Amino acid sequence: MKNGFSFLIVLVCSLYFGQQTTFKFDFGGDRVEKGFIPINPTSKFDKKIGYGFMDISGLKSIDRGENTLTGDFITSDKPFYFSVVLPEGNYNIQLNLGDSKGTSETTVRVENRRLMLNDIKTKQGEIVEKQITVHVKDSIIRNQNGEKIGIVKLKPRERKYLHWDNLLTIEFNDKAPKVCSVIIQPNKTAKTIYLTGDSTVVDAQYEPWASWGQMLPYFFIPNEVVIANYAESGETLKAFEDRHRIDKIWNKLKPGDYLFIQFGHNDQKAGNSTKSGYRKRLKEWILKAKQLGAIPVLVTSMNRRVFDENNKIVNTLDDFPDAMREIAKDEKVDLIDLNALSKTLFEALGPEAAKKAFVYYPANAYPNQPTALADDTHFNPYGAYELAKCVVKSIVDQNLTLKKYISKKYKNFNPNKPDDVEEFHWPESVFMESLKPDGN
Repeated sequence: MKNGFSFLIVLVCSLYFGQQTTFKFDFGGDRVEKGFIPINPTSKFDKKIGYGFMDISGLKSIDRGENTLTGDFITSDKPFYFSVVLPEGNYNIQLNLGDSKGTSETTVRVENRRLMLNDIKTKQGEIVEKQITVHVKDSIIRNQNGEKIGIVKLKPRERKYLHWDNLLTIEFNDKAPKVCSVIIQPNKTAKTIYLTGDSTVVDAQYEPWASWGQMLPYFFIPNEVVIANYAESGETLKAFEDRHRIDKIWNKLKPGDYLFIQFGHNDQKAGNSTKSGYRKRLKEWILKAKQLGAIPVLVTSMNRRVFDENNKIVNTLDDFPDAMREIAKDEKVDLIDLNALSKTLFEALGPEAAKKAFVYYPANAYPNQPTALADDTHFNPYGAYELAKCVVKSIVDQNLTLKKYISKKYKNFNPNKPDDVEEFHWPESVFMESLKPDGN
């Protein structure tokens, strides 16, 4: 009761002086660490309170005694999701995972299946402390004084996404996820990497779809760097401007931040040529980013799964990759040639094995999927993970300034020798949909 009363005072004060940005949650049973908010299996999300589990079915608390904070935990036999009302910004999240009298295995993703921690196994009696850094966003465009000056024009399907909902949502997944505590604090110093692009970059919410953008955070050192993915399915450079997505970024970019730009698939499919505004807009974005003190990085669009009779990838992107390469050279900006790296990767896999990287699944593999899925543009989690490794490889091999922020989780990757798909670890989320993303 005392802990709850103390939190009520904190909450009232935070609402009076501005929205609360720091939280300390003790996951478990009745024993609660001093200064922490108690979270138990019945703590269902309530927007008025500002936190809780999306679904409490299947949750259970286990108390091993001993330490108040780490002696008990919450676990489940299925993925579970914890949400917190937070204002837009970057946050460090400290997690205590494990079991003081057992073992555990936890994968942590945030928002729309953004990969943060993968297959964290603890030995008998071990508790590990892990930190992740997360970007939380909303659709309001604000000026430097924080005043609303516009809004991002979201598509109807985006309104269901977990990354435009004014919440931070953490997904705890895997064979034996055991969560002892969660501490959330603002991070005002991390360099932010803003991602712009289409369905091959977006944080895809639904299995089996995925993109390299949502795998990228896994490979960066937390606290130092945070990935802010603003990509959306079906977008062209022009549409990204028309829907004010880029305006949102312009009003947030700080000196030292990065702007990754990958467009081409939909620009080409929309009937545009590289001469009908594509080059002009790219140059304008580069100039604007530089004026704001940010670092623009161009990323060529990856290939589709289209092979010729000699098992070589066919270019289906016209001159868009070449246009981006030329602009990078002319404007003296860094280029990640994902187009070339994906060609190497897909040819190493070969026409048949490459299907394992794309959304190729027989009928009824997922709910409400009466027909087979055969998509040569969009990736599943394995394909997205391999492409993210290609992006990181380019950063490392070119010795770009971001190289010093690459985590030790990244080992030297050779796209000529892709990872074995059978060894790829990805426990599926509960969100599944067979509907293809916008764009092709």
